[in-house]
Amino acid sequence: RRERAALDSKKPQKPVYIEQSDVRIKRMVRKAGALVIFMVDASGSMALNRMNAAKGAAMNLLSEAYQSRDKIALIPFQGERAEMLLPPTRSIAMAKKRLETMPCGGGSPLAHALQVAMKSGINAQKSGDVGKVVLVAITDGRANVPLAVSEGEEELTSEAQKDKTALKEELLATARQLRALTSFDMVVLDTENKFVSTGLAKELAEAAGGRYHYIPKADDASMSAVARDAIASMNLK
Repeated sequence: RRERAALDSKKPQKPVYIEQSDVRIKRMVRKAGALVIFMVDASGSMALNRMNAAKGAAMNLLSEAYQSRDKIALIPFQGERAEMLLPPTRSIAMAKKRLETMPCGGGSPLAHALQVAMKSGINAQKSGDVGKVVLVAITDGRANVPLAVSEGEEELTSEAQKDKTALKEELLATARQLRALTSFDMVVLDTENKFVSTGLAKELAEAAGGRYHYIPKADDASMSAVARDAIASMNLK
């Protein structure tokens, strides 16, 4: 056998040709998580309570983010514009640092907050790391700052703030844009006292094609539970 093997090894070997179609590459597909964006009305007398509850909800969800691969962001809106206080992240350390100081008081630029949230969600989806986007709006649905003011195109005047019809139409038109965005959902947590309720928060949810919850004394547990339910329902679609 050894002699035959030695003789065979001396015979010229036939060339082996490998074509491109013969090559197979196994790629590991990374599961995209969800992005939960808290939009918090930081204007008015109850602003600090809402902000603290949203901060607690964000920290609750981040503690679960290692397994779910979900990211959290937080946008307070007050004064004349909305600002991204906590960019999309899974980092608890970053969240603690960013949310240590939270702005409160002033006007309610709700339409601008919606725009900032939608742009942030779209950019996050482009990275490939985020699939679904859930906007959690913690608000009574009242807006008193026009988009033109938030974008620096006009000065804020008392006349503009008093034109509630124009402000409402602008807000609902902005919310309707959400319906055209792929894998976006919205949940509105109404924090308005029922005795002076205007129903604006419910109209906001309907315009966006989202869901409405009346939670006048929302805490971190209820906020994080609503966000989890929204993500779970999107996974079933």
